[in-house]
Amino acid sequence: MTKITRRQVIAGATASAGLLLAPARLGAQARFPAKPITLICPWPAGGPTDIVVRAMAESAAKQLGQPVIVDNKAGASGTLGPATMAASAKPDGYTIAQMPITTVRLPLMQKTSFDPLRDFTYIIHLTGYVFGITVKGSSPFKTWADVIAFAKANPGKLNYGTPGAGTSLHIGVEQMAAHSGVKMNQVPFKGEAEAFAALVGGHIDMMAAGTGRNDMIQAGEVRVLNIWADKRSKRLPDVPTLKELGYPFVFDSPWGLAGPKGMDPAIVAILDSAFKKALEDPAVVDTMEKYEMVPSYKSAADYSRFVAELVEQEKGYLERIGLLRKD
Repeated sequence: MTKITRRQVIAGATASAGLLLAPARLGAQARFPAKPITLICPWPAGGPTDIVVRAMAESAAKQLGQPVIVDNKAGASGTLGPATMAASAKPDGYTIAQMPITTVRLPLMQKTSFDPLRDFTYIIHLTGYVFGITVKGSSPFKTWADVIAFAKANPGKLNYGTPGAGTSLHIGVEQMAAHSGVKMNQVPFKGEAEAFAALVGGHIDMMAAGTGRNDMIQAGEVRVLNIWADKRSKRLPDVPTLKELGYPFVFDSPWGLAGPKGMDPAIVAILDSAFKKALEDPAVVDTMEKYEMVPSYKSAADYSRFVAELVEQEKGYLERIGLLRKD
């Protein structure tokens, strides 16, 4: 009869436990998602980003087999939602966020509770915006040249709205103003919808915004004076680009999705696949076209590298206009 030592019994038990646990681990991973996913939109409900994010969430939910619930956490120029996620959410894939470029830029301007290179797991890059300067339909400003002429004749008297300090819209206007040698006053709002209401109500002279408010443009409520893309918009063929107006700028404010740091790469891959398919969904494509957002897919690895490049790029921009942190 073969003798079995105590050591062999322990080794056998350990191996058996490992075999039992391994399928459990694999099963847990294979079951993701096993419950609804929260997608934080760091802008108020009803704005272009919120509408596009909701369309993507609905489409991705079909691929994931679980609801993707959009949670609006507006504030701090679009960084409140991602910052809250980074500070308190588990890296299990059940809480993710839309990542505006302000999550890269704001830490370069002021102290923040998060670091864009250390505190997030980048999942997928999705798109960007077509921005421009918009005025009320009854505004005396018919062209961008009219705006600059007024700003030169009335230093510091022209007010422009943005969705928040440090946003691409704020930085874009400041670069344009510096290039033209004028001063303008920023009026920050929590989001684009709020800024549009202020513009139409006559509380600000103009606003920097996305160019997707086609209904308001068609109705003559607002007028777009320039766009910040590389080429003219198909929907606004008569509106010049900044380059055509003599500015060496193109601003598109790229964005994607991220989760807290430390996410399992397998879960990242599942989310990437679902939202990549959402980018190809005709309903999502139509919604994006309405707000002039062009699909621009980058994988998790490429998105992470892109963010690192953006950090260096933004440092240069902010230093030139005097907004880079000194400490």
